[in-house]
Amino acid sequence: MAATHSLLYKNFDKLPGALVRPATGIHLHTSDGRKILDATSGAAVACLGYDNKPVQQAVINQLLSVPYCHPGFYKTQSAEDLADFLVQSTHGRMSKAVLCGSGSEAVEVALKLAKTHFLHLPTPEPERSHFITRVGAWHGATLGVLSLGDFKNTSRVSACSAYRGLRPGELEAAYVQRLAQELDDEFQRVGPHKVCAFVAETIGGSASGCAMPVRGYFRAVKDVCEKYGALLLLDEVMCGMGRTGTLHAWDHDDVGVVPDMAVVGKGLGAGYAPISAVLVHTRLVDSFRASAKPFAHGQTYMAHPQAAAAGLAVQRVIRDEKLLERVRVMGAHLERGLKSSLLSHPFVGDIRGRGLFWAVEFVKDKNSKTPFPQSLELHAKMQARGIAKGYEIALFNAGGGYDGYAGDHLLICPPFIVTEGDVDDIVARTKRVVQDTFADMVVAHVETLALKANGPSVVKTEEVVVQRDVGGGGR
Repeated sequence: MAATHSLLYKNFDKLPGALVRPATGIHLHTSDGRKILDATSGAAVACLGYDNKPVQQAVINQLLSVPYCHPGFYKTQSAEDLADFLVQSTHGRMSKAVLCGSGSEAVEVALKLAKTHFLHLPTPEPERSHFITRVGAWHGATLGVLSLGDFKNTSRVSACSAYRGLRPGELEAAYVQRLAQELDDEFQRVGPHKVCAFVAETIGGSASGCAMPVRGYFRAVKDVCEKYGALLLLDEVMCGMGRTGTLHAWDHDDVGVVPDMAVVGKGLGAGYAPISAVLVHTRLVDSFRASAKPFAHGQTYMAHPQAAAAGLAVQRVIRDEKLLERVRVMGAHLERGLKSSLLSHPFVGDIRGRGLFWAVEFVKDKNSKTPFPQSLELHAKMQARGIAKGYEIALFNAGGGYDGYAGDHLLICPPFIVTEGDVDDIVARTKRVVQDTFADMVVAHVETLALKANGPSVVKTEEVVVQRDVGGGGR
């Protein structure tokens, strides 16, 4: 059947690469005969790889049993069991889970829950409709979630990013105090009685490139929230469910807080079905119960039986095969490999992350940390080269880490099932992608200078160089 290109993609002119054929392990097979090493689990999603038989069978069993039922009229065992698993994974600190579809959808539900909480208090606080988030954050693609970055009823404070934010000679404790004071000042500016919640990714995702929290940071911002009666909402759609070595990223010692709500997704269902969840603190649940008022929310595919069955099966595999320990061990090996291979490169500014969640940030100058021009689209060039013939590695590219626009980084977040050999292969291929991309850029730059000096006689040569870089990457 001839391709019609009927599916709408985000870019009307540049379509994704070759069609994917049956996948195995941590590899994707394409219709043009290539075998792509997936170093990013899609987008930190496919944590069990692509052919986990127990998970596949769990989805099939649910499909043959009850494929769908209206979430407002009925309940299913798979949804009940997954919610129980999630609540128990918090050791009683959370007592309810809302099962949703996408991560964006789950963040929307969390925002709505936060506002409803204040409306249902014995003395309602309807003015609490303002959310504070951080510069450079990404919480999803739906309108309400996008408003956390751009629209009214939302404001932003500085992100916690030691690479970009820590001043020369400044101690981490002083940096934490400065950020906490900035948040406190924002509460005062907005009006403390108007702030509903502070929303943050526990460990930065695609937009900030795995920005790591400084020890004591979340305790400090939680104190500010509690001082003014606002909520702390942690977005772990990308960094949660084992990606950093603990099931919940807020469970790491250097985070040190329990949020009022936490949002998880991606690795929850490992891509075997669309599933996300909002975990709600016991204190908030008790408050809802005391109000005797319902949470007026419902969506067609909430608590979807097949998605819940997939999510529960994924989490059981992670538990039974002790994959969290594997994430920590392989993550340490990945860190050593990336830093020994790339940190000395003249255009690599920082390598940061935890577990199997790492980012490589590129800068034009290491001392000033100046980014490359946005127009260069460096991160896109690297991603395109990665999936090109001869490299065959999927790298997740993103930009904007410098000011929301400029800045280039790659995310490396392979499936939890990677072996030591897989990690070594990922590091070696990534190194080649980085080196060859910059080498071609230098050649192109030199030939551009020659063009300016000598006239149009070398136009053809420069075009060949540039097209080899762009065309070879399947763009």
